[in-house]
Amino acid sequence: MAAAADLQALVQRLQKLSEDQFKEEDTNVFLVTCQLCLEEEQLEVLFEIIKDEKNLVLIGHMGWNLIGPITQCILRFRLGSQRENVCVEMLLALVPLCNPKEFLLGILEQIDEAAGEHICRTILPFLRPLQKVLLKHGNRRYYAVGLSLATIHSQLSALPVPYTPIQMREDKHLLCQCFLSLIPFIQPFIDMVTQSKNISRDPEIQQLRKELLTFCFRCLKFPLLNAQLYALPENEDDNVYRTFAREMIEFLVTLGESLPKTFVQRGYSDETIDADGSVPDQGIYSAEGLASFSYLLFVQHIGIDSFPFVFGPSFLLKSNLVHISVLIKRTEESILSKGLDLLENSLLRVDNDSLPEDVLDVIAANKVLQDLVKVMTLCPIEDLRKKSLVLLQSVINKFCVEGRYKLFRCLLKVSGHAGVESFVIHNIKNQIDAALKMNQEKKNIFLGVRLIPLLHSALSLPEGAETDLLQSSDRIMASLNLLRYLVIKDENNETGVWSELDKIEQNFIKPLHTGLNMSKAHYEAEVRSTNEKKKGSHSEKTLCTVTAGGNKLPDMTPDMQLQVLRSARFTFDLMESVLARVEELIEVKLKSTVEEKIGSRMHRSSPPASKGMVHS
Repeated sequence: MAAAADLQALVQRLQKLSEDQFKEEDTNVFLVTCQLCLEEEQLEVLFEIIKDEKNLVLIGHMGWNLIGPITQCILRFRLGSQRENVCVEMLLALVPLCNPKEFLLGILEQIDEAAGEHICRTILPFLRPLQKVLLKHGNRRYYAVGLSLATIHSQLSALPVPYTPIQMREDKHLLCQCFLSLIPFIQPFIDMVTQSKNISRDPEIQQLRKELLTFCFRCLKFPLLNAQLYALPENEDDNVYRTFAREMIEFLVTLGESLPKTFVQRGYSDETIDADGSVPDQGIYSAEGLASFSYLLFVQHIGIDSFPFVFGPSFLLKSNLVHISVLIKRTEESILSKGLDLLENSLLRVDNDSLPEDVLDVIAANKVLQDLVKVMTLCPIEDLRKKSLVLLQSVINKFCVEGRYKLFRCLLKVSGHAGVESFVIHNIKNQIDAALKMNQEKKNIFLGVRLIPLLHSALSLPEGAETDLLQSSDRIMASLNLLRYLVIKDENNETGVWSELDKIEQNFIKPLHTGLNMSKAHYEAEVRSTNEKKKGSHSEKTLCTVTAGGNKLPDMTPDMQLQVLRSARFTFDLMESVLARVEELIEVKLKSTVEEKIGSRMHRSSPPASKGMVHS
């Protein structure tokens, strides 16, 4: 109570002074006394002083300095409590009394200094006073609005986005509530733009529109790129971020942003993306913001009613490739999964066998393929690995025959992973099989001369006889199965395999024999060594170190080590068995061919019997 009495006495003295009579000492004493009053929660006393018309000069001169003390007071009270509401009303009462620029900077300073759990707790009570002071601004309002939105968004971007339904309901950092509250906060400024009679002739409105568009695209990047946007099981409206996404897209439409034009003309190529990932178009767009925009349209169908389908499926896929590339190169599950969903959705619209090979000339297409392979092989999340494999098969199916041929050569060259190469070689076998079953009069790229380069790529060892056979076992088994299939099915040399047999033996069969002999000898030596260690060890739990497939395995007991080594030897025996079968089939075929030639030659060289010949 002492602070309240001191404040009232101080105000009675200061209210008699004119603005030019105030000293720095007066300001400091006034602020300290007000702060003590707030600490004692004598809010009504200070509120009455602010509202008293006798104090117009005093509050007009010193009022904006009260923002800091009032902020500290707000943080002590529960959000939405009556005491907090009184603090907010004090700030609202200060707006018409203080210099707008000083008051705005005072609020933004408090928002900018907030950290952690205090960020949203500071922003939420300030939205009404901030909106009021922004509406009070005259010239260059757009600058004040842009600065305010940028400050708020920058602070919110430091917080984690709730992802699961439980996290969204708990809303630990109040992020969900804060973004929802931003919708009514910016609505009056949206209305200013839409109600303007001639935007093109009003620079202020043009700049305001730009600031609002920039904010919308920032929100598409954060929080919407990280957020879970599928409707919740109970009620679609429970998903705050889905609601927020609808509002952001609606704002874009209301501001006159054509969604098809944004998708196409605001689309970007690799050459136009800045090093920081932004698109150099007046600072409005970013690569992530546009990718999120595309995801909302084509996967979540948010705003799709304002997007007339005048583009063909192939064009939409090609245009989306760069957005997909932005998303699937990320490692966060929330963003990576959106990239895979966007790719899946884009492929669904495309008919099988319809994509032309020139799609692979798009830089983003190659990036998508490489990133898809990385997800298949490196992603720690099993569901995403499986989905990427399904999508790669779908990509293959969508291409025309020439496109598949080009795609296979590309994947064999860049994948660098035995499992992926095995998958590609299996697809090559399927394409050859389909070609052999087609009408023989129709030329096919998977037969004859054009197939030869791809055949040699598939039937080869990455590093010749020095190839790590264990690490490359998937690829080698796929190659052997392909060769076995060709030897059995291609009796008329339609694939050219028989013409290229010498090269295949030189580049694949002989190096594989050498590699198998070296590998088996090495692992047999390892088995002998391990058995000796086991005999000399007094404990079965003695740890050993073993290297398999070029990788050092965790320390293990001798029995465990022997199990690994035997598994490796089994793999080599399996390869050797299939290789022997392939060589046997080749030998039978060649022998049969030689016999046919000899028989044919003897038939041609034998003289015909004379009709008049009589046996004696």
